[in-house]
Amino acid sequence: MNCYNKTFLPIHFYFFTDQNCTTHEEIKSYFENAWSLVKNENYEARDVKWLYAGSHSATCTYTYFYEGYINEKYTCGYGRATNVFVKEFDNWLLIHEHLSPLPNNSSIQTSS
Repeated sequence: MNCYNKTFLPIHFYFFTDQNCTTHEEIKSYFENAWSLVKNENYEARDVKWLYAGSHSATCTYTYFYEGYINEKYTCGYGRATNVFVKEFDNWLLIHEHLSPLPNNSSIQTSS
């Protein structure tokens, strides 16, 4: 997919609940596998907090919500995320993403 080449720098780190990805091919494979498993997926970033937003880098945290069908069974859930962006030649590129489940003691609201 061409979007990978335009979105990522050569160095990037993605931390998922079940796997760490550090190469372009690992990240691409991870996302393509997830997209093939979850049908009619809806993914939302909620409660976005910008920790830093400068002229050449930015960092945010947010709560993610997902829903869709896996093996024709509806599933949904929440987690937390951190994204780090850098600006290269007037384009914002994602160089790091960390996705993980919410802690057990989280008091998140489950409605949008």
